[in-house]
Amino acid sequence: MTWSFPIGHLFGSELRVHATFFLLLAWIGAASWITGGPVAAAINVVFVLALFACVVAHEFGHALMARRFGIATPDITLLPIGGLARLDRMPEKPGQEIAVALAGPAVNVVIWAVLVTLGAQAELTSLAQLGEGGATAFWGNLAAINLFLVLFNMIPAFPMDGGRVFRAALSYGMGRVAATRLAARSGQALAFVFGFLGLTWGNPLLVLIAIFIFVAAGAESADVSLRDTARHLRARDAMIIHFETLRPSDTLQVASNAVIRTTQHEFPVVDAGGGLRGFLTRNALFAALAAEGSRMRPVAEAMTEGIPSVPLAAPLDAALDALQDSGAPAVAVSEPSGRMVGYITRENIGELMVISGRERRM
Repeated sequence: MTWSFPIGHLFGSELRVHATFFLLLAWIGAASWITGGPVAAAINVVFVLALFACVVAHEFGHALMARRFGIATPDITLLPIGGLARLDRMPEKPGQEIAVALAGPAVNVVIWAVLVTLGAQAELTSLAQLGEGGATAFWGNLAAINLFLVLFNMIPAFPMDGGRVFRAALSYGMGRVAATRLAARSGQALAFVFGFLGLTWGNPLLVLIAIFIFVAAGAESADVSLRDTARHLRARDAMIIHFETLRPSDTLQVASNAVIRTTQHEFPVVDAGGGLRGFLTRNALFAALAAEGSRMRPVAEAMTEGIPSVPLAAPLDAALDALQDSGAPAVAVSEPSGRMVGYITRENIGELMVISGRERRM
């Protein structure tokens, strides 16, 4: 995720923190210092760190349950509005999705139960004074907010955990695409409610959550629809076959001329034997040309390497996975001999989906 950086590995997943998370800590610390002094600021900052430790535990609940079904979690990112576990793929069997979705809130229930057993006084009404009351209220507030996280996450609106359970339950009686669409719409409806309340109460965090829910619900619905269509297509159906190539030794000036005379947004860079070495995108070219005297630099210095490849007969969703996992600008399509005969980008997959959708309606 952009603007995030790694802070370590845990249980086989990379733990990342988004830069804006530190803005949240600074804002809470400064606001608490102004109203209560340095002790209050320290207690509130430590409380937020403890809260996000619970959020990390919640996300690892999802990750470890997903691992039982053979689904890896490359990374978990801490955001100001919570955590995000990036699974390699979502489980498509309803029972598995329900288990993965419930594993996160189950961790919060365990944390709440442990804290209450140790004597914490957890009351949801205390959340109005969250972080206040000194060290004596610290553990009670932490227990209460874990209980709140369970209740909030189980709202049956996508993309929250309750929404995923809702989608999985609907999938038993209807197709996954239709179930996702209905769950996403419920999530977006909830987002409007949160946005209205956030604006009415003057709560910017609630508005931010509303925006996240609305965008994430729509993106998940579009992705599921895209992958459903892609399963019925092959890589050869989407690949670009008419294109110009560059050599690693070609200069950026040569690449500039190719950009002007073609409509390509990316150029395969191949060696003398036709082997793919990388891709040069327009954006990478323009960024390289910004340096003075760069026009005679070789293309190899600006190209993207490590381009994934899929065979001609591979399902199109395999190309989607390769694009997502690698972050590359394109996926090469190769013959059994290994020779590249075309390539696939996100843009031309999108165009194919639009055309395929129209053909289905005709």
